[in-house]
Amino acid sequence: MLIFEQMERRNHEQVVFCNEESSGLRAIIAIHDTTLGPALGGVRMYPYASEEDALIDVLRLSKGMTYKASVAGLNLGGGKAVIIGDPKKDKSEALMRAFGRFVETLGGRYITAEDVGTDVRDMEYVLAETRHVVGVSVAHGGSGDPSPVTAYGVWRGIQACVAAALERTSLEGLHVAVQGLGKVGYWLAKHLVDNGARVTGCDLDQERAAQVQSELGIELVPPESIFDVPCDVFSPCAMGGVINDDSLERLQCKIIAGAANNQIAEERHGRALEERGILYAPDFVINAGGLINVYCEIDGYDRERALRMCDAIYDKLLEIFRIARSDPAITTHDAAQVLARRRIESVRRLRRL
Repeated sequence: MLIFEQMERRNHEQVVFCNEESSGLRAIIAIHDTTLGPALGGVRMYPYASEEDALIDVLRLSKGMTYKASVAGLNLGGGKAVIIGDPKKDKSEALMRAFGRFVETLGGRYITAEDVGTDVRDMEYVLAETRHVVGVSVAHGGSGDPSPVTAYGVWRGIQACVAAALERTSLEGLHVAVQGLGKVGYWLAKHLVDNGARVTGCDLDQERAAQVQSELGIELVPPESIFDVPCDVFSPCAMGGVINDDSLERLQCKIIAGAANNQIAEERHGRALEERGILYAPDFVINAGGLINVYCEIDGYDRERALRMCDAIYDKLLEIFRIARSDPAITTHDAAQVLARRRIESVRRLRRL
């Protein structure tokens, strides 16, 4: 793979490869754009099949963080990190502290947080080596697990989608298929059930899925069958790239609105959704609640402030849908990127003064 070519394609500023032999750390930190502020994005630990897969993932995720922060109106740039390894087998205090030391060498250009495969405890190990970390426990002055706030933002986003596509103000009686019942998926399912929606879910962790079913009374299907569920809303809350050539032919929904990052495998799939009459809520807009939550730590955390900021996701999505409807040449995904780039360019021009 030509690394600089990949960086130039996505306009990345910096990519850092991190290797620490004694802890087994192999990580990549990608900084996409720091026009609006320091790059903030979580560190994902995942057993990637190859180093190339890890690099592509971190490049895509970090670019998404730039757009997410911009559309949300935050003074942050976009960054992300990945650690190659199985979080259930390879994670240790030494490994997370080694990662923290690499974060410290960047001098604040990159601020890390938890993501898939990492948690609040891991961030406390990172905190031992750098102050450039958010998402730490309340005991350390942080906000703790951001999942409930992320889920709240997705729930507000689903309300906007339902208003735009179905002309409804209530979720009562609607059927939502939730792919992934992890930390965010669980809280989202709870919001939906509490507001009268019917939920069908799945998770690769069968024990986890059974626990959520027992607590919330949702229906379960095997993970490989979730795309075939006839529903009003399909909500991807697991890994990215789930809207692809295979799944598109199977989807039986009117709306796609979920917490996963990079839900569309390729840009052309956004157009394919539009052609099928499926309203797509751009992932980096609807799932911004987690970023908003940790952003609020920087000046002293306040949960009510974070939730109020997440309420803006509803209006932002309606604005994006209006832009897309006004121009048949662009999708909702395109419209969201237009908003993000517009804000970045306006600030970049100001800095020339």
